[in-house]
Amino acid sequence: MRVAGVLAAAVALVAGCSGDGGDRTGGQAAGGGHGTVQVLYCGSLQNLMEHDLGPKFSATTGYRYQGVGGGSTELANQIKGKVRQADVFVSASPKVNDSLAGAANGDWVSWYVTFGSAPVMIAYNPHSPFAAELKTKPWYQVITEPGFRLGRTDPKLDPKGELAVQALQQASEIYRDPGLASSVEKSSQVFPEQELDGRLEAGQLDAAFFYSNEAVEQHVPAVDLGEVKVAAHFTVTVVGRAPDPAGATAFVQYLLGDRGRASLAAHNVTLSPPTVSGDRAAVPASLRSELAQPGTTG
Repeated sequence: MRVAGVLAAAVALVAGCSGDGGDRTGGQAAGGGHGTVQVLYCGSLQNLMEHDLGPKFSATTGYRYQGVGGGSTELANQIKGKVRQADVFVSASPKVNDSLAGAANGDWVSWYVTFGSAPVMIAYNPHSPFAAELKTKPWYQVITEPGFRLGRTDPKLDPKGELAVQALQQASEIYRDPGLASSVEKSSQVFPEQELDGRLEAGQLDAAFFYSNEAVEQHVPAVDLGEVKVAAHFTVTVVGRAPDPAGATAFVQYLLGDRGRASLAAHNVTLSPPTVSGDRAAVPASLRSELAQPGTTG
């Protein structure tokens, strides 16, 4: 069953438990929370989660933060297969949440909030013999040159890999090169999301499909895809049967609050008005009260 119904939410979110005289921090007062919040998140947000948002959430709320990054689809499969427990799931694709929705999928997700995006780009090693060409020639021509080593993630495990395939297909159509998508897809090298940046940095790849925020975080040059437009759309939800639902709700409040959004912006996520998809009645009451309800669609 597909999560349906998209409700536009207010841009401004007010934390219900800030206790600081009106500052919209998104989260409980320091020391007010107990226990560990387990967050599974798309690996493209690792630096944000582990070195900024996670520690700040703990310092603000008193909850302990424990995060695991990986391909969004892979993490969703682990939730569905009960390989990993999670309180919160942060994905790079709304449709990954749909794969966890409904009785047939275990009812792990009944709602989610989309809060930001990042376009796909071609990040490249500045020491690659093709670096100069990527600066001056169309990317879709350079990646087809003999010896070019292009990396991507597995589309079966990670939305970025799926978006990379879509980018190649779009380029084939836009630039009228029917063989582009199939030839590049066959020759590109596939790696887990956690390994892709390391292999690029080590010079094992000339270039790889990255989200724009990742390229900035990893301090690697990148070129945009021109007329080809594909992007990650980041979402967050409290996982069904979460071990610590109160802590999970506090984490979502913090992420969507002013401090969380400031961290997201600082890590080059393009913010968008938080939008709720799915069963709004299943959203925790403290979050529902913070999300305006202008109407229902779908």
